[in-house]
Amino acid sequence: MSQADVIIVGSGAAGLTAALTLADRLKVTVLAKGNLTSGSTAWAQGGIAAVLDAGDTFEDHIRDTMVAGAGLNRQETVEFVIERAPHAINRLIGLGVPFNTASDGQGGNGLHLTREGGHSHRRIVHVDDATGWAVQSALLAAAEAHPNITLLPGRACIDLINGRHEMRYSGSGRVWGVYALDEATGRVEAHTARATILATGGAGRVYQFSTAPRGATGDGIAMAWRAGARVSNMEMMQFHPTCLYNLEVKNFLITEAVRGEGGQLINPRTGKRFMPFYDERLELAPRDIVARAIDAEIKKFGLDYVHLDISHMPEDFVRGHFPTIYEKLLALGIDMTRQPIPVVPAQHYTCGGIITDLDGHTDLPGLYAAGECAESGLHGANRLASNSLLECFVFGEAAAADILARWDEFTAPPAIRAWDESRVADSDEEVIIKQNWTEIRRFMWNYVGIVRTTKRLERAAHRIALLFDEIEDYYGHFRVTTDLIELRNLLQSADLIVKSALKRHESRGLHYTRDYPATHVEPRDTVLVP
Repeated sequence: MSQADVIIVGSGAAGLTAALTLADRLKVTVLAKGNLTSGSTAWAQGGIAAVLDAGDTFEDHIRDTMVAGAGLNRQETVEFVIERAPHAINRLIGLGVPFNTASDGQGGNGLHLTREGGHSHRRIVHVDDATGWAVQSALLAAAEAHPNITLLPGRACIDLINGRHEMRYSGSGRVWGVYALDEATGRVEAHTARATILATGGAGRVYQFSTAPRGATGDGIAMAWRAGARVSNMEMMQFHPTCLYNLEVKNFLITEAVRGEGGQLINPRTGKRFMPFYDERLELAPRDIVARAIDAEIKKFGLDYVHLDISHMPEDFVRGHFPTIYEKLLALGIDMTRQPIPVVPAQHYTCGGIITDLDGHTDLPGLYAAGECAESGLHGANRLASNSLLECFVFGEAAAADILARWDEFTAPPAIRAWDESRVADSDEEVIIKQNWTEIRRFMWNYVGIVRTTKRLERAAHRIALLFDEIEDYYGHFRVTTDLIELRNLLQSADLIVKSALKRHESRGLHYTRDYPATHVEPRDTVLVP
């Protein structure tokens, strides 16, 4: 059993931002499943949205975010995040993130700014086309150098610790930390603290095709739900329009910025652009519209993919703006300066999650959430491109600031029961986990994808109910492994997505259902209560 002042679950942008904000005053432990760079932050290509150009305004960024979110966003959250974006960029510069500088007049504050779908201005700061890796590297270097931050990779968190786990059972919803599997030793440890921050990312791997990393299994969302926290808008799963179509490489994203810098979507059967038939903003329409357009073209013409073509732009321009993508595709036999890129939509971002306020509070005392696992009200029914990393920085800092401001109110954890290892044994039937994992991802893709119907959702719900019994029985009798922990959380996340989708009797943003194609006048969150 280990104890810290604050425990943070997740070592991406939100988690490390919070840790660095707290560490000058408090002892912080950061738990990471797998290695410290295996989360979604390191995968982000495009950049970070911020108003830096003289011709841009907070009001424009707010409006673009609200339009993309189909009005489901919370206005105060959108204003809160966007007004703090320049500060977030300056803090990252101070940590040494080498953002591209302006050399062609397309910049602000000396930084090069690009444009992405849904944005009315150039406002995306970036590090070539590998912004996430640069940010992750800078944050991690700062965290590793701080004496008050303990980084523990290889910890798969199982459940939140609350009153049910106290030696003197209280039944309180107060959160005291987490039980986590040490992947190296196979033992489960209790990690306790006065405050806990979930920064665990999304649930993208609930789908067969996803740009999310392997560990995006909805862990934080599922743990918070089981502990009694509300979640909302889980039906709002964003599908990125342009994931590379390749039988060997399953989840390589072609950044939004390729379309922002002139890339065109082409039907390979007709050889013509098709976005003019779907939206006047063409390739720069919000992601939900572009994804549905590609999905419609694929189904209408019986295609496996469509083409994303930027080969009409100068070769030096393409290679200069997208060096990482260029090299990756070239290794696969695709020269993007001379030929189109085959792309398909794939799940990309979880817009719903654990309900939080502007300080990152959840429903449960002592528990905060930040980043993709949280539903802060920023994204609404569809996330605007490059607002995701921004949300991580703003709410990672906000949650930490609230903990520091209220630290005297946080009491020390009581005595907590150790994990009971005696009731379980090793299993020789890992095939069950693999089979169930595959089944969930396949029916979620087929029944709960870009276009939905009530009948498909009900079929998914039926399969989920059957799998709950099977997986809980397995979980109750065998020693936990990371795969089993993830499977349990994956199924819980799938259940929340389907229940939310069945509750929303309209089409809005990322949730499109043929049974309710109209959009209600009054936007309402889909809130689920444990």
